[in-house]
Amino acid sequence: MNKLAIRPVEQAEIETTIQGAQGPSWSWLPDEARLDMPVQSLSAPDAVADTIPSTSPHSVGLRRLMLLAGTVVLTGLSAITPFYLYARKGWDGTEMLAFGLFMVLITAISCWFVSGLMGLFVMLRGKDQADLAFAPHPALPRTRTALLMPLYNEDARASFARLAQIDSCLARLGASSAFDIFVLSDSTKEEAAAAERSVFQAFRLAANSKAFYRRRTDNAERKAGNLAEWVRRFGGAYENMIVLDADSTMAGETLLRMVDAMERNPGVGLIQTAPVIIKARTVFARVSQYSVRLYGRVAAAGLAYWTGSESSYWGHNAIIRTRAFADCCGLPHLRGKKPFGGHIMSHDVVEAALMRRAGWAVHVTASLDGSWEETPPSITDFIRRDHRWFQGNLQHLGLIGAKGLSPMSRLQLLMGCMAYLSSPLWLASLMVGLFIQMFYPVDWTSFFYILNPQFTPFMLASFLSGVLLIGPKFMGAALVLSRPAELRAFGGRRSIAKGMAAEIALSAILAPILMVANTKAFIQILSGHDTGWSTQQRDADGLAWSDAFRAMRWQMIAGVAFLVPLCVRPDLATWFAPIVLPLLLAAPITVWTSRVRAGDKLAAKGFLVTPAQDGVSVNPAVLHTPRSPLRAVAGGVLAPVAAPAMVPARAPEL
Repeated sequence: MNKLAIRPVEQAEIETTIQGAQGPSWSWLPDEARLDMPVQSLSAPDAVADTIPSTSPHSVGLRRLMLLAGTVVLTGLSAITPFYLYARKGWDGTEMLAFGLFMVLITAISCWFVSGLMGLFVMLRGKDQADLAFAPHPALPRTRTALLMPLYNEDARASFARLAQIDSCLARLGASSAFDIFVLSDSTKEEAAAAERSVFQAFRLAANSKAFYRRRTDNAERKAGNLAEWVRRFGGAYENMIVLDADSTMAGETLLRMVDAMERNPGVGLIQTAPVIIKARTVFARVSQYSVRLYGRVAAAGLAYWTGSESSYWGHNAIIRTRAFADCCGLPHLRGKKPFGGHIMSHDVVEAALMRRAGWAVHVTASLDGSWEETPPSITDFIRRDHRWFQGNLQHLGLIGAKGLSPMSRLQLLMGCMAYLSSPLWLASLMVGLFIQMFYPVDWTSFFYILNPQFTPFMLASFLSGVLLIGPKFMGAALVLSRPAELRAFGGRRSIAKGMAAEIALSAILAPILMVANTKAFIQILSGHDTGWSTQQRDADGLAWSDAFRAMRWQMIAGVAFLVPLCVRPDLATWFAPIVLPLLLAAPITVWTSRVRAGDKLAAKGFLVTPAQDGVSVNPAVLHTPRSPLRAVAGGVLAPVAAPAMVPARAPEL
C-alpha cells in the first residue's frame, strides 16, 4: 500500500483528453505541494546578493589570478611566431584578420590548458574537493529528495531500467524512504507514451521508493518548462531535487553523499557532478567514453578549483536545493524571434548564474564517482544533438550582459559560446591562412619539412600549439599512472598507451568533420533556422551508406573546396592533409565509426578500453541497516484514489 499514493482526480479532469492524442492520458501523482517560482528579470533584478558563500575557498582570488597569468603567458608565447611572420613585411588586412582569429583561438586553448593543469595539481594532492568535504560514510538523510527524470519520446524500458538500478541501490543502503522518484514525460508520440505507462505500472509495483509519473500535454519551454512545472506543483514537499537525463544514472552512495553535503552546507544551492560515459559500443561512442573517462576528471577538477562556489550546471546528474531554484530560476522569454528569441534553450548555465546572483553557492565536483551517462552512438546523432546545444549557447551571447551576474558567471557563459564558436573560427582561420599563401611562390622544401624538421620559430610554434591541444590528455594519463588501482583497472601502462594513441588519432580524424558540421549549424542559426526539438538516438548499430553520404555531403564539398587552392600550392598538401583527407572520406568514416562490431574489435585488441563501472561506486560503501519495506507516511496509510487504468488528466498549468 505504500506505493499507491496518487493525486485525487477531479471529474473535470476525467472529461479532459489530450488535444490531438489518440486516447486519454493519466497521471500517477502525490498531493500537490505548490511552490512559487517567479519569472526573473535579466535587465533589472530586484536584488543582487553581495555575500560570499561559506563554501567559497579562501584562496579563490589567487587561483583565478594564476589562471589569468598562465593564460596570458602561454598566449603570448604562442603569438610570437605568427606576429613575427606577419609583421616582417608589414601588415595587410588579411594578415590582421588571420592573426586576430589565431589570438581568439589560442587564448581559449591556453585557458583550458592552464585550467587542466590546475586540475591535475589538486587531484595529485588529493585536494580535488576540499571545499565541500564529502563524507565517505554519511548518515541517512534528514530531508526528502526527489529524483526527477524528464522523458521525451525515449525508450521507456531503457530509461526505467536506469531508475530501477538507482532504486535498488538506495534500497540496499536503507535510504529508499528519503527519495521519491518522478518520471516527467514530455513525450508527443502516442506509442512512446503508451510504453511509458505500461513500463511505469510494473516499475511502480517493484520499486522500493515511491514512484510517480506525469505526462505533460503542453511542452512549453521543453525540459526547462518540464522541470519548472514540477517545481511549481510539487516542489514544496522536497528540500532537494536531483535531476537526471533519460540516459543517466547515479550510484546510491553518490546520492547520499550529495544530500549529506547539502544538509551540512545550507548556503549551497547546487552541486554538479562530473558524469562519465558508460555502455559505449560503437567506435565513435568508445572514443567519447575513453576521452571523458581518462581526461574528464582533470578538466572538471580544474574548473572546480578556480570557479569555487561560482561554478556551473550541466543540466543533469546534479543536486539542487528546491526552494533556491524556485526563488531564482524562473526563466524569462527572450525578446525577438527564434532562434535567438523565445524561451532559453541551454537553460542550465543560466540557472546556475541566477542562483549565484541571489547569493547561493554553485559547485562542480570531480571528487564524486558514481555518476554516469551515455552518449550518441554515431557522428550524425552527435551532430544532431550538438546543433540544439549550439543554438542554445549562442543565445547566451545576449545574456552575458544581464544585470547582477557575477564575473565568473559571465565568463562561463562566454566559455560555453566559445566551445561552439571555435569551429567556425577554426575554419575561417584555415581559409584565411590558405588565401594568404596563394600570394607566395611554391616552396617544395615545406612539403618535405615534416620529414626533416629543423628548430625554427615555425617549429617552436607548432610544438607549443600541439602541447596545448593534447596536453590535457597526457594530464589525465598522468593521474591514472599515479594511482595503482586505477592503472590496473585500465589494463596497465601498455593498455593506456594504446588507448591514448587510438583516441588522439581518431579525435584528430573526427575534428574536421565536426568543424564543418558546427560551421554549417552556425550559418543556419544566423539565417533564422530553428533546430527544433528532436528525439535523441541513444542506441543504434551502424549507419546506412546512403544516409552517411547524405549527412556528410557538406563535409565532402568542403574537402573538395580545399583541393582547389592546394592545386595552386601543392607544397602545402602535407600540412593540410590532416584536414582535407577526413573531409573527403567523411562518409566512410561515419559508417565505420557507427558500427558496434568495429568498436568491439578495437576493444578486443586492447584499444579504447575503460574500467567496467556500470552502477558501481569505487568509493567506500555507505552502509546502513535496510529499513522495513512498509513505511509510515504522514497523514495515514497511502491508498489509491484512482484505478491503475488510464484516467484522463488536465494539462498542467505552467
